[in-house]
Amino acid sequence: MNKVYPDAVSALAGIVHDGQVIAVGGFGLCGIPEALIAALRDSNVQNLTAISNNAGIDGFGLGQLLTTRQIKKMIASYVGENKEFERQYLAGELELEFTPQGTLAEKLRAGGAGIPAFFTKTGVGTLVAEGKEIREFDGAQYVMERSLVADVSLVKAQKADRAGNLVYNKTARNFNPNVAMAGKITVVEVEELVEVGALDPDQIHTPGIFVHRIVVNATPEKRIEQRTVSK
Repeated sequence: MNKVYPDAVSALAGIVHDGQVIAVGGFGLCGIPEALIAALRDSNVQNLTAISNNAGIDGFGLGQLLTTRQIKKMIASYVGENKEFERQYLAGELELEFTPQGTLAEKLRAGGAGIPAFFTKTGVGTLVAEGKEIREFDGAQYVMERSLVADVSLVKAQKADRAGNLVYNKTARNFNPNVAMAGKITVVEVEELVEVGALDPDQIHTPGIFVHRIVVNATPEKRIEQRTVSK
C-alpha cells in the first residue's frame, strides 16, 4: 500500500468533507502541519469542529480557517494568541469547548487507545465540570471526561519512512503523537522521507499503523510566534 502523496492537496482529496471533526497537531506554531492546514483551507470544506491545543495566530496555522469561517467549533485549551479567535468567540460566532491542556491530551490519547471515557480531578468544582458526571474514588471527587476521536487527523513529523513510522523533532512532538492516534484517517506532513528499515525501531515515536497518508514538505516556513532577543 502506497501511503505517499505528491502534495498536500492530493493527500486530503476524498477524505475531507463538510461537518467533520478534524484534529490538528502542534503547540502554538511549533510542530503544526503547515501545508496540510493550507490545503484544508483551500478545500473550502465548511462547518468543521477543530480539535487543537490552540488555533495558531491570526492569518497562520488554524487561524487561516477562522478567517475563512470554515470552523464552527473549537475544542482547545488556549486562545490567547489569536485575536480573530477571541473576537468570534466573544461575538457568539464560534462555539468553544474549553478543555484543560492535560485533559485535552488525555482525551486524544484515550480516543486513540479505544477508551471511551476516564475520570480526572482536573476541573472538579469549576465550569469545566458542569453537566458532567462526578464520582468519588478513595474520598476524592473526579469528573468524567469523554475521549476524542477525529474523522481526520493532521500531523507534523520530522521524518517518516514509507510505511508511515514517524520521528518527531524535539518539542515539536507535543500533541502530534496523540493526534495521530486519535484519527480515523491520519495524514502526516514530514520534512524527510526515508525507505523502510532506515529508521532505528527504538527511535520511532509513532508506529506506521496509525498513519494512512504522507506528504513531504521539505521547506516549511516554521514561523516563530513571539521572538525575544537580547539588546
